[in-house]
Amino acid sequence: MSNRLFQGVIQQMKEAVDRVIGVMDENGVIIACSDLVKIGEIKQGVREELAYSAEIVTVGGYTYRPIGMGTKTEYIAFIEGEDKAAEKTSKLLTVALSNIKNLYDEKYDKGSFIKNIILDNILPSDIYIKSKELHFNTEETRIVFLIKFFGKTDMMPFEMLQNMFPDKSKDYVISVGEHDIVLVKDIKPDTDTKDIEKIATNIADTLSTEFYTKVSIGISSTVDNIKDLARAYKEAQVALDVGKVFETEKNIVSYENLGIGRLIYQLPTTLCEMFLQEVFKKGSLESLDRETLMTIQCFFENNLNVSETSRKLFVHRNTLVYRLDKIRKLTGLDLREFEHAITFKVALMVKKYLNSKPIKF
Repeated sequence: MSNRLFQGVIQQMKEAVDRVIGVMDENGVIIACSDLVKIGEIKQGVREELAYSAEIVTVGGYTYRPIGMGTKTEYIAFIEGEDKAAEKTSKLLTVALSNIKNLYDEKYDKGSFIKNIILDNILPSDIYIKSKELHFNTEETRIVFLIKFFGKTDMMPFEMLQNMFPDKSKDYVISVGEHDIVLVKDIKPDTDTKDIEKIATNIADTLSTEFYTKVSIGISSTVDNIKDLARAYKEAQVALDVGKVFETEKNIVSYENLGIGRLIYQLPTTLCEMFLQEVFKKGSLESLDRETLMTIQCFFENNLNVSETSRKLFVHRNTLVYRLDKIRKLTGLDLREFEHAITFKVALMVKKYLNSKPIKF
C-alpha cells in the first residue's frame, strides 16, 4: 500500500523539486523514489542516527527526516543535499507524506475504523457502508478489554500487546490515551466467562512483569454486531470506574460481574444522600466502630449464617447475637432479616460510593 501511495506523491512532486527525493522503510530499504533505479537499495545506519537526533539527519549527501508522529519510525523521507534548501524541502516532503498516509489509513485501515467506532467518531449509518468497503465481517462475536496503566513507563506497551495478539484480521490493539489501550478481540460465541478473564489475567501479568507497573483491565460484555462496539467500550470504562469504588482489591473487573454497584454508580449523589438519610437514623451509621463493621461484612460473606459467622470470627455465638442486637438498636435494621440485610448492604455501598466522590466547594 504505502509503496504505491508514496511513489504516486513523489512522482507528482518530481518536477517541482529539482533533486532526488524518496522514502525508506524501517529497514532502510528505499520503497519509493523519484530516481526509479534507486528503489530497492538499502541505506544502513540512518534509522539509528534518527533515533538519537529524532528530528533530522544529514549524511552521505542526503537529508533524512522521519515520517509521522510518535516514538516508532515506520518510514523515513530523504532528499538529495545537505544544505538549507534540502532541510526546508525535506520538512515539506514529510508533512505531505505524513498527511497522505494518515488520510489513507483513516480510510482503509481496519484498526482506524474500529477506533472511530468505539470513540463514536462515525455515524451509525456509515458503519455498514465502511464495513463493506473494508470487507469487514459485522456479525462476529467480539469483546472489548480496556487496559489502563498506572505510573510512568518509558514507552507504551503497545507493541507488546500487538505481539501477544498478532492476528490483525481478528484482534485489534488500539491506543486511546496516554495510559489506555483497547483490545477488541474476536471470541467464539460460547466462550466461557472464566476463559475471558484468563485472557485478561495473562495480559495483566505479562505487562506488569515486563514494565514494572500496575495494570487494571475492564472487560465489556460480548457483542454480536460491530455497531455495538461503542457500547462495549463504555461498559469496559464503567467496569474500571465502578471497580475503583467497590472492587478495590481487584485489578481485573468484568462489567457483567458488577452487580448492584453498576446501578449505584449511575445514581445522582443527591438521591444517594437522601436514601442514606431515610435508611439510617441521624449519625447511626457513623456510630458503628471498625469491629462492628467487620462483623457486618463477615455476616454478609457467610450468607447471614450466625453459626458460620461466629466460627469465622472466633467468637461465641451469643457474642455475635449481642453484636447484631446492638446494630439493630443503633440503626433500626435487624441483619438477620433478609430485607433489612439487603437494605443495609446497599446503604453501605452507597456510602462507599459517596466517599469516593470528590468534595465540591
